[in-house]
Amino acid sequence: MKRIVSSIFLLMLAGAGMAATNPPAIVPIPRQVSCNDQQSITLTDDARITLPRSEKDLRGVAELFVRDVAREEGLTLKIVEKPEGEIRLAVDPQLGEEAYRLEISAKGIDIRGGTPAGVFYGLQTLRQLLAQYGTTLPGVQIEDAPWFGYRGAMLDCGRHFFPIDQIKTFIDMLALHKINRFHWHLTEDQGWRLEIRRYPELTRIGSQRAETVLGNNSPAYDGVPYGGYYTQQQAREIVAYAAERFITVVPEIEMPGHASAALAAYPWLGCAGEGYKVQTRWGVFPEVFCAGKDSTFDFMQNVLAEVIDIFPSEYIHVGGDECPKESWKVCPACQKRIQDENLKDEHELQSYFVLRMERWLNEHGRHLIGWDEILEGGISKSATIMSWRGAKGGIAAARAGNKVIMTPNTHCYLDYYQTQHPQGNEPWGIGGYVSVEKAYSLDPYDQLDEAERPYILGVQGNIWTEYMASLAHVQHMVLPRLAALAEVGWSYDRRNIEDFRNRMKIFRRLYERNDYRYAPYFFTTEAE
Repeated sequence: MKRIVSSIFLLMLAGAGMAATNPPAIVPIPRQVSCNDQQSITLTDDARITLPRSEKDLRGVAELFVRDVAREEGLTLKIVEKPEGEIRLAVDPQLGEEAYRLEISAKGIDIRGGTPAGVFYGLQTLRQLLAQYGTTLPGVQIEDAPWFGYRGAMLDCGRHFFPIDQIKTFIDMLALHKINRFHWHLTEDQGWRLEIRRYPELTRIGSQRAETVLGNNSPAYDGVPYGGYYTQQQAREIVAYAAERFITVVPEIEMPGHASAALAAYPWLGCAGEGYKVQTRWGVFPEVFCAGKDSTFDFMQNVLAEVIDIFPSEYIHVGGDECPKESWKVCPACQKRIQDENLKDEHELQSYFVLRMERWLNEHGRHLIGWDEILEGGISKSATIMSWRGAKGGIAAARAGNKVIMTPNTHCYLDYYQTQHPQGNEPWGIGGYVSVEKAYSLDPYDQLDEAERPYILGVQGNIWTEYMASLAHVQHMVLPRLAALAEVGWSYDRRNIEDFRNRMKIFRRLYERNDYRYAPYFFTTEAE
């Protein structure tokens, strides 16, 4: 990725009171900012957004911005194809794919992006300026582009199901933070959430669990059946909604572990062939897909054939984490597979499973992502590793020449508690402790030399939902830590936690205007 030398500067003119005391508070922080309060402009309800007739793709970008500022600022802007509008949008390919340039002066507001995505990000910045200054904006010049090309967030919909309207709200949250990947975790032991037409039992049986355990795997259950899934039409709707906001949806179909829901629907997929259920507790379970039967691979390929028809993402996530090997050790078919393929042990059998699925994906024009466990037993150079058990797996993968997305639980697990004393102060979480400051301190290049750094594609925050049954709870856990990770991904080379803290006091106005239930600890002393 082309790197532009980063420099943040605020040029405050003498006597420019607003600029001197109230500089732009943009999150993620841009590469270059200069201010001149003497060149201010006031937007009114008759202000117009101008689109070049040749740039039809910008109309959707402009329409999203019009809806956002109508909700947040009460402004009713108009979109026209005339040169005299107060807000002028254009594409300038010389800027770079996601880069943008924003200039506010007494003559109007000009936003240019290297692509429509860059224009979109420029408008997200303008949303922030409106939230900070109101409709009278100071003169500003901003040059900006992201450091990492992959900036993601994962939502687990297997443990708890979120309707598509809530998924859209989650995507809106990502767009506000200039995040460009939505990793959608769709299958789990506790529920299979995506319609697969060739295998209807996956959703008829696999999406429903009899009840849900209370608390942290206590002996008690709620006794209430729980379920839900996304039709293929709904999944396509989410893909389109995200694409309008320049977010790619990366689906995850877990294999060979976390398979209880699929095995309950089709028992022949397991080594024992019977006795499976959709799990009602949280944790890791010994029931996994049988790696010895060719019919298992036929099933997985048929599932992925429907998945890649729905999701245009270059990457397909296959999980690969937390796969117990006990059933493989006693399964005649799995042991025969180990012998026939000259494999050393069950770890190499898991690699065989993943490699076989990767070859199929590659043959169909896609690339595989897996959690760092797929490194155990060996993996191809073309697989992308998502490092979650700390950074160790990502470091090893980058040194071996594999592409890596850094998402270590030490910094990026947003289901962990946000304060050191959560009891009685925070809603229920899985445990652990990741403050906003900890998330912000992530160094995706830690321990890597200059030759190894290009293998790091980017960063991602993960939201596992064992204890999050509502979107409000998800928002509380995600915000404002998502902003910290967004700044790691966009502004890696120019971070300062105290400056970030001050900017977030302004940025959170957009959380409030959109009714996002953010956690307050970062803005108080409660996280200490």
